[in-house]
Amino acid sequence: MVDWFSVINSSCVLSAGAVQDLCEMGFVVIPRTLESDRLAQMAAAYDSAVAGAAEDDVAIGSSTTRVNDFVNRSPEFDWLYVYEPLLEACCRIIGQPFKLSSMHARTVRPYTRAQNLHVDIQREGPDWPLIGFILMVDDFGADNGATRFVPGSHKWPTMLGLPKETSANYPGQALACGAAGSVIIYNGSVWHGHTANRVGKPRRSIQGAYIRRDAEPAVNQAARIRLETLGRISSLAKYVLAI
Repeated sequence: MVDWFSVINSSCVLSAGAVQDLCEMGFVVIPRTLESDRLAQMAAAYDSAVAGAAEDDVAIGSSTTRVNDFVNRSPEFDWLYVYEPLLEACCRIIGQPFKLSSMHARTVRPYTRAQNLHVDIQREGPDWPLIGFILMVDDFGADNGATRFVPGSHKWPTMLGLPKETSANYPGQALACGAAGSVIIYNGSVWHGHTANRVGKPRRSIQGAYIRRDAEPAVNQAARIRLETLGRISSLAKYVLAI
């Protein structure tokens, strides 16, 4: 049996600067990773998957529309959860065998207000630590709902607590802007949230998270995996999905 954690842990694809940003600031943006034609194919697959999703997999919030289970939606997305920089980040931050907890589409609708700052997991909580990721299906800019982070907040004492209303700009916040195809990797305990989308187009992304292998996932991948998905994915993918 392959010791996949050791194999992944031997990877060195992240630059020293990227590792430092992830550790110290709590997030890093990996520049565009896909060629134009592949990006166009993925964007088309995204739209098709969102349009064809069952009602039970769709959640409509005040500013975003979320569609669950992007592990099974299309082969166009299979590369994402085994993307080397993501897996290396998991080794560095989680520091032990891990698995995918969730992967879903999230679209910020046009003309919506900024999201309040939040964390995906509290520091030292039972399922901590967590590594999150956001693939930019569209360009992320200052006017269309780019994700903002408060650098270093993943190291702040939990007792500090998040302010109740943080939809306005927060002192020291940083926008994670980039071209479509870029990937944000972030510590799940860093304060973050999308900014206002002030333009007439939706801002699309694919998001997800990794957790310790012994922690409780948001989605039971083994229970949801489709035979067609199982037949096309690699052994590494099966390890990451814990199936």
